[in-house]
Amino acid sequence: MLHTAARPRMSPPPAGPPAEGVAVRPGTRHLGPNWYACVMGTAIVATAGAALPVRVPGLRTVCVVVWALSVLALTAVTAARAVHWRRHGDQARAHLRDPAMAPFYGCLSMALLAVGASTVAVGRDVLGERVAVVLGAALFTAGTVTALAVAVVIPYLLVVVRRTPQARPAPVWLLPVVAAATGPQLLPYLPAGAARGTLLFGCAALFGIGLLGTLMMLPAIFATLVADGPPPLALTPTLFLVLGPLGQSTTAAGRFAELAPGVTSAAHARGFEAFAVLYGVPVTGFALLWLAFAGALVARARRRGMRFSMTWWAFTFPVGTCVTGAAALADRTGLAVFGALAVLLFVALVGAWTVAAVRTVQGLARGRLPAAPR
Repeated sequence: MLHTAARPRMSPPPAGPPAEGVAVRPGTRHLGPNWYACVMGTAIVATAGAALPVRVPGLRTVCVVVWALSVLALTAVTAARAVHWRRHGDQARAHLRDPAMAPFYGCLSMALLAVGASTVAVGRDVLGERVAVVLGAALFTAGTVTALAVAVVIPYLLVVVRRTPQARPAPVWLLPVVAAATGPQLLPYLPAGAARGTLLFGCAALFGIGLLGTLMMLPAIFATLVADGPPPLALTPTLFLVLGPLGQSTTAAGRFAELAPGVTSAAHARGFEAFAVLYGVPVTGFALLWLAFAGALVARARRRGMRFSMTWWAFTFPVGTCVTGAAALADRTGLAVFGALAVLLFVALVGAWTVAAVRTVQGLARGRLPAAPR
C-alpha cells in the first residue's frame, strides 16, 4: 500500500489480498469476512436484473443462473470461513480487533440478505414459490439478526479496542449499517393483519437505523478524505461503498410505498407513497454525485497503477442497490428518465461484476487468493 510519513492514512484491511503478481501463502488463514462481498455482488445482479422496468429477452434466465451462482458462492465462502475459524482462530480474533477488517463482518449479514432477496425475486423459477419464500424468509431472518449484532458489536469494538494512529474513518465503516430493503418483499406472504404490520414497521425501524447511521458516519468519512487526501490505491474502490446505503434506502422507501396499502391505514400508506418520492429523488441525486466523485478518484488511482484486488467487488453491490433504487423511482413516478438510469447503471453493474468475478476466479486458480497482507 502507499504510505507517506507526513500524514496518517486510512490503513488497508490486513487480510485483504494484494495486487496481482504478489507472492502469497495458500490456504484459508487469510480468508477474511471481506470475501462475502463476492456473494453480495453476485446476488445483487440477479435482483437488479429482475427489478428493471424493461423486459429484455433472456435476461430472466441469466438472472436465474447468476442467482444459482450466488447460492453456491454463499455456501463455499461460509464453509471456508468455518474452516478459517476452526484452524486459524487467532487470525479470526485478530480480524475482530482490527478497525480496518472488523467492519467487513457487515458483508456476512448483507450476503445473507442479498441471497434471500434474489431467491424470492428469481429463485422461485427453479425452487417454486413456496420453497423460495421459505428460504428467503430464513435468510432474511438470519441476515437481520446478524446485521443487528454486527451493528452493535463492531462499533463497540471500534470504540473500546486499542487503535493505531492510522485507524481513521473509512467507507468500510458503512458495512455494518443495517439494511431494510429486502424485508418488504415478504409482506404478501404473511397473514393479513398484525403480522404484516409488524414486518412493515419493523423494516421501517431498520431503515431508520441505517439512515441515521449513514448520516452519522458519512461526514467523518468525507472529512478524512479532505484531511488525509485520497486513500491508498488498493482501497480506492471502497469509496463506492457509500452508494450502498443510499441505494438500499431508496429501494426500501419504494418498497414501503408499494406494499403499505392494505397493510396499514390509508393515511399511513399515502405518507409512505409521498416519502418514497420526496426522499428517493434527492438521495438518488446525491448518489449520482458521489458516483462521479468516486469514479474520478478511481480513474486517478488507475493512472497511478491501481491493480486488481478484492476491493474491486465494491464496484458491484453498491451500484446494484442504485439500480433497484432507480427502478423503484421509475415505478413510483412513472418517469422514463429513472428507468433509463436503472438500465445504464445495470449495464455498468454487469461489466463490473464480470471483471471482478473473472479476476477472482483467476486469482484462486493461480493460488494468489486468498492472499496474505503486504
